[in-house]
Amino acid sequence: MDMISGIRQRAAQGDAPSAGPSGERPLLAEELARQFSLKGRTAVVTGAGGGIGRQAALTFTQAGADVVVADVKADGLAETEAMVQALGGTATVVPTDVTDRAQVNALAVAAIKANGRLDVWANVAGIIRNTMIVDATPDDVEAVTRVNQWGTYWGIAAAGRAMRNGGSIINVSSAGGEMPAPTLSIYAMTKAAVNHLTRCAAVELGPSDIRVNAVAPGFTDTPMVQRNWTRDDGTVDEEARQQLLDLRAAQSPLRTTATPEDQTWAMLYLASDASRFVTGQVLRPNGGVVMA
Repeated sequence: MDMISGIRQRAAQGDAPSAGPSGERPLLAEELARQFSLKGRTAVVTGAGGGIGRQAALTFTQAGADVVVADVKADGLAETEAMVQALGGTATVVPTDVTDRAQVNALAVAAIKANGRLDVWANVAGIIRNTMIVDATPDDVEAVTRVNQWGTYWGIAAAGRAMRNGGSIINVSSAGGEMPAPTLSIYAMTKAAVNHLTRCAAVELGPSDIRVNAVAPGFTDTPMVQRNWTRDDGTVDEEARQQLLDLRAAQSPLRTTATPEDQTWAMLYLASDASRFVTGQVLRPNGGVVMA
């Protein structure tokens, strides 16, 4: 019986929920909380040493999940673990190079060992190298492809094998995978691949009750973009920062840029039961910069 049918049946029996003093409908509030809850579930997040990956771990923790955080940056992982614990959550730290299939497989095993189950897997790890096509080196192409494309592929494969009771796989793509820009060809190529890989995986894993979706962020204030206004000595060039933020905001119909939280609320939707009928989709929290 769905929620609406249940309400109608209880109303017919004289047991309809009454509104509180402020007009709140408790039943709907409870249903919303249930649909978006990750309580009792295990969520793996790669790239959790900072940026969107770290915020995903925190958002999933706030939704009740036990998180397993992975990254190549040990210091970043330690900071993320402390932040999860400060929220009252549990974090299992698994240093992982997502370009190494064996390490990604071991990450899935560690998640099962720590919590007995695996329900959500977020492929967030990613890198970027800015170069014009005519100047790109084989190392540039291989480095970005191995992390962004191979890492996502191995993550989907490991999660698909380890999820025993269905689940949700979330790949982080980018608006750059759909909108061409100078110096971003390698990054864009890998993110376009992630979009279609998401659809292929959704078809293959759907019969196992595993949903596969992607989020394609627009410009978001993370360490990946902060390099644009960080001086060689590590200090911030505030003027350069504001100029770039203003430029990016002007490209959006909303005249703003995103924070990591703007991306992870979308990821929570895809991780939760609220999106139970959503798979093979690319969700675009990009301020309207790309409309597809």
